[in-house]
Formats: sequence, C-alpha cells, structure tokens
Amino acid sequence: MTRRELPPVPERLPAPTVDSHTHLDACGATTPELVRAALDRASAAGVAAVVTVADDLASARWVVEACAWDERLYGAVALHPTRTKDFSGEDRAELERLVAAERVVAVGETGLDYYWDYSPPSAQQEAFRWHIDLAKRAGKPLMIHDREAHDDVLAILESEGAPETVVFHCFSGDADVARRCVDAGYVLSFAGTVTFRNAHALREAATLVPDEQLLVETDAPFLTPHPFRGRPNEPYCAAYTVAGLAELRNQPVKAVAEAARRNAERVFGLRSGDAEETG
Repeated sequence: MTRRELPPVPERLPAPTVDSHTHLDACGATTPELVRAALDRASAAGVAAVVTVADDLASARWVVEACAWDERLYGAVALHPTRTKDFSGEDRAELERLVAAERVVAVGETGLDYYWDYSPPSAQQEAFRWHIDLAKRAGKPLMIHDREAHDDVLAILESEGAPETVVFHCFSGDADVARRCVDAGYVLSFAGTVTFRNAHALREAATLVPDEQLLVETDAPFLTPHPFRGRPNEPYCAAYTVAGLAELRNQPVKAVAEAARRNAERVFGLRSGDAEETG
C-alpha cells in the first residue's frame, strides 16, 4: 500500500457522529456521484452527517450547490483569512447572499492565520470583524480558523462581541487557550492532529474540554489521524479521531461519538434525528 492511498474505512462506530468540518471539493468529491460515494463511506464508519466548508468564493458557491445533492451534507461559507488581501464589496455582498442558503449552517471558516504570509494581519483582522458581524446578522454560528494567532482572535471576539455560538475549528491551542475558550462558552473542534503522539500541548488541552463543548472534524483532505498521518483524509476518518479522543479522555468511544453528534446538532441546528436516520 502506498503512502498516498486512502486509509481503510474503519469499523463502524458504536454510535453515529458528525464530521463538523471538511472540504469535500478539495477531497476531489466535486460531483453529485462523488459526494454521495464519500458520504456513503462516512456512513459506513458511523459518520452520519458532514459539514463541508468553503475557503473562497468559488468554493462557497459550490458548497451551496452541493448541499442540495445529499441530505447528509451541510455547509459553511466565508473567505479564509489567507485570502483576505483583496476582499471587495462585491465579495461581501455575495457571501451575504450565500450564507442565507437553507443548508448553510455556519459562517466559516474565518479568523486569523499568522503562519502563512498571504494576507497582511490588518486585512485579516478587518475581514474577521466583518464575518463576526455577518454571523450575528445571519443568526448562524461563527467557525474560527486560528493559526498562531490565539491572543488576537480572542481579543477581537471580545472587543466585537462574539456571536451566540463560536466554534474553534481544528483547535490548535494549549491548555491555557483551551481554558480561556471554555470559560467564554466557545465550542472546540478537534481534528486528526489530536491523535499525533508528539502534539503534547494539544492533547493535554483536549482532556480539559467539557463534553458539551466538544466537536470532532477531519479538515479533510488534510490532517489525517494517526496511524495514517500523511495520507489523504476523508470524512470517514473522523471515526479514527473519535477513537483517539476517547482513549485520550479516558471515555468510551460511544460517549465521545454521541457527544460530538449532540453538540453538532445543537450548534449547527441540524434537524432533530438527521444523524440517527442517516447513520
């Protein structure tokens, strides 16, 4: 088996869960047939619903279209912070239209990324403040991208006034940042990075998050969980992360899967029973 092959579909989880953040288009699932196939693989592993997330305008248009292809699929739209260097009024008007779509359940991913040098911090911060306001006006959760910018992200959320629901996608902070987020009432979503044995600070943080503030995601096609790190990722691999989190938190796998599903249903307003029915 080559390094670039997809991991095997794992044994089905003992309870259905939700992949709260993926990029199906970047996974290559760009047609109705390919989307259904990816979601069928996810369902086989116990991942009953998926939120696919845009990072630019073209992807946002695709997300809105794709969410009509399968009842297991929901979407989030925003402009990724690394793409905010040229964020026009036309772009903002289009995002306002797209975020109003019925199956768009969050504004995201938005936030700050100080790792890459594609957009200056000032442009990122201005766009982040605009997305915060958009989430409030739309009445939808805010999905945060935070890479090496913890203090500024938290400060802007406080100064602007955070929306009712804030999700830290692919949480990457340490125990101190996790406590600050938990105390603020934010929801922390963990990707395959939490299963990496050398991610000591992140793994410690994951043990501190209350069940009711925990989500699970893949961020596919990136961040494939251990022991398949470096191989392509897909929504079904969220089952590996659920199992890894359960071991780390000393909880039954079923309990972590159920907590992530309940929280995703509450946070994103998924229709009651969707995950169980499609699982």
